[in-house]
Amino acid sequence: MGYLVAPSGRLNLPQSDDAAAVAAAKAAMGGRDGWFAPDGSAASDTLVDIAEAAAASITRDGDWIEFGHDDAGDPKWSDQATAFYVAIAPFVRSGVVHVEGEDGSQWSYTYVDGRISQQGWNGWDGSVEPFGEPVELSQSDQP
Repeated sequence: MGYLVAPSGRLNLPQSDDAAAVAAAKAAMGGRDGWFAPDGSAASDTLVDIAEAAAASITRDGDWIEFGHDDAGDPKWSDQATAFYVAIAPFVRSGVVHVEGEDGSQWSYTYVDGRISQQGWNGWDGSVEPFGEPVELSQSDQP
């Protein structure tokens, strides 16, 4: 059981910052609920290697990382996925990741100079910002 998502988008995250971003993501995900076991992964992991924790697949093209969806690992959203996107923010120069949930919900994370902001309602927990309080939606507010 879980909440399936299909992420897409590109982030400018310099390849030289990949190891630091992975360390930050693993530390943030370690204290959250989800399927990723940070102590069960290799010290040499890259963002590409731990992408499933973010319910995504990632490919690297120089200083850009591109997000997609791969059904093979059956990635599902969790608190760890949110933690991943927040934790990498300080290393991202620019870009947007769009997420579409299994119920048609859509939200995105915009990154500018190490900061993250969320647009839309997270379909998994109803939050309007990463780790924000869920918002009760009326029928007229539903995306």
